[in-house]
Amino acid sequence: MRNVQFSLLFGFAVSSLVLSLASAFSPVVQNHAITRRHTTTFPSTTCTRTGTALNAAVPDLDTIALVTGQENYGLAIVLLGEAFWSFGKAPSVDHAIKTLVPASVAAVTLVAVSGPMVTSGDAASVSTGLFIATAVSIAMGGVYLARCLAPFSPSPKEIPALGVLVALAGFFSFSQNLVVDGFVTLPSIPLPSLPNPSDRLSE
Repeated sequence: MRNVQFSLLFGFAVSSLVLSLASAFSPVVQNHAITRRHTTTFPSTTCTRTGTALNAAVPDLDTIALVTGQENYGLAIVLLGEAFWSFGKAPSVDHAIKTLVPASVAAVTLVAVSGPMVTSGDAASVSTGLFIATAVSIAMGGVYLARCLAPFSPSPKEIPALGVLVALAGFFSFSQNLVVDGFVTLPSIPLPSLPNPSDRLSE
């Protein structure tokens, strides 16, 4: 009964994290309004007109820090929860190396390294923290996939299979923030121009 309850709680935690990560797929930007004054001078009259224009969208670092910080620390909690659950199902030194060690290293990296960076509010630190969190997601995805593909596993493979999904969600979320918030600029691919049929008809 206790295992069933823990599985339900862990499933709820995973679902919450996935929903939290999915929220990062919407761009986080803030528009700032600026005021421009146009002055027209006539011989006896000066007319002043005030207009409002919108600046180009710029990243809102405070909101980015809030969202990515929740995702970063949430991912660390889920990684440790899965590791302790799997290790508890079959305690052994070999199993601890496969579960506790990678998850502990990843969690420490997320909490002590990338966490303070993504919540710092500094653009350079946020960018570096997102890169680190993305790398951790890729590494843990590989660990979970290797455990799923292993011919024998002391603990059920259903939880590491969910771990693969969580790692994928983390990768897409962190990398999406890098691109959407302007920390990474993707190269543009020049496309060849296609012939216009109307040009041939005009000839």
